[in-house]
Amino acid sequence: MSSALRKQSSVMPRWLWPMLAVAALAIAAWWFLAGGRAGADAAYRTAPVERGEIRTAISATGTLSATATIEIGTQVSGTLQSVEVDFNDTVSKGQVIARIDPSTFQARLEQTSATLSSTRAGLSEAQAVARNAELDYRRKADLLKRQLIARTDADQALAARDQARARIVSARAQVRQQQANVDSARLDLEKTVIRSPVDGVVLLRAVEPGQTVAASLQTPVLFKIAGDLRKMEIVLAIDEADIGQVREGQMAQFTVDAFAERKFSGRVKQVRLAATNTANVITYPVVVQVDNADQSLLPGMTANAEIEINRRPDVLSIPNAALRFRPAEADGAGAAGSRSDAASAATAQRSGAGQGGSDTIDALGKIADGLQLDSRQREVFEQSLLQAMRDRASQARSAGAATGIAAQMGRGSRGAAGTGDRARRTAERIKQDFSAFRALLNPTQQAAWDGELAALTAGRRAPVYRLVDGKPEQVIVRIGATDGTRTEIIGNALSEGDQIIVGSARPTP
Repeated sequence: MSSALRKQSSVMPRWLWPMLAVAALAIAAWWFLAGGRAGADAAYRTAPVERGEIRTAISATGTLSATATIEIGTQVSGTLQSVEVDFNDTVSKGQVIARIDPSTFQARLEQTSATLSSTRAGLSEAQAVARNAELDYRRKADLLKRQLIARTDADQALAARDQARARIVSARAQVRQQQANVDSARLDLEKTVIRSPVDGVVLLRAVEPGQTVAASLQTPVLFKIAGDLRKMEIVLAIDEADIGQVREGQMAQFTVDAFAERKFSGRVKQVRLAATNTANVITYPVVVQVDNADQSLLPGMTANAEIEINRRPDVLSIPNAALRFRPAEADGAGAAGSRSDAASAATAQRSGAGQGGSDTIDALGKIADGLQLDSRQREVFEQSLLQAMRDRASQARSAGAATGIAAQMGRGSRGAAGTGDRARRTAERIKQDFSAFRALLNPTQQAAWDGELAALTAGRRAPVYRLVDGKPEQVIVRIGATDGTRTEIIGNALSEGDQIIVGSARPTP
């Protein structure tokens, strides 16, 4: 057999051996490089930059109630003659819902009416006496002029006339007093008929016919009527840490246990200022108005609500874990690494400024695209944008040298403290540059522009690490809104699909 192999090898050409050797070396090199790169890639966990929606919301719990719930009592005491409504009955404003036995009040009305008639008769008598006294005084005054009577007789006639006039004034006052008593008795008689003050639904009926009710300083509740249940509200308790983000008009979504698979919507109607302290936790009541056209929601249901604070559609985002990740070599570098990171951040800021804030410019263009501008508004926006780019370029050239010197001197850590000031200055410059454009917008467009601008200028810069050829590469990005899981990336520092490092690979057991 060995002779056969030697015979076969002798048949193989000699020039083929070098080619086989080169092929073997190539295969070995490919295997080594592929294995090394796979090992480097496997050292990190990554996630892609994705485009989608970022929605920020505040969660809270509250109780559904009617917009107006009225407790109805009685203003007079007596025995209930009839109760004319029951639980869940629909009532209209002015409808009779109960009656109190009116006999006592009817008798009082008749008594006061009789007294009023007597007082009016007394007034008529006083008026008759006054007329007689007036005539007597006139006769005696005439006789006094002719000196046919003594002055004393004339003075007595004058006093009698004045007394008669005073009795008329007193009688008229008594008539008014008795008229008030009659009106009061008639009003009490009318109050024996209890009517609904609003359109609504009877939630509570606490009395039965024949029951005696007493009006006192604390009027008993006979009925509880909810207003129109097609409009309801939820009072949510919002933590003091979140109340600054809540505004009237914001959308809210909620669920109730009775309809677990259904989502209801509402709108923030009122942010109340009366704080509540419960176990040293400060909360503020926020009223959410709810449309209940089908009346499926009932008073007293517990609502688990979310108030939408911000919605950012079609934006780039990364996992929040990417913002927390730092390579091991960066952590071990100490102060030199910190200065290097600060210098990198300063370089990125200078680069962005030198380009006229290209990420900000792009973001402003996207905001304008979403406002559905007409031709005039678009023209003014482009003019404002061009002028803003020229101003930013001029400012960048003058500020670039100073920024570089500060970074070289290790003052980069102070830049973080001034981030808020830079954001405010940026917002003020943008408002000034685009004031003419904003003046052309309608109120809805202005609200959208202001909201998007606030979100844009509030964004801060942070380092993230992109995986390039198996190694982490630092990228300074501007971050915006977050939903607790992912964070918006503003600008064009990253592209959709980029692999961002979110952590180190877990060791294989």
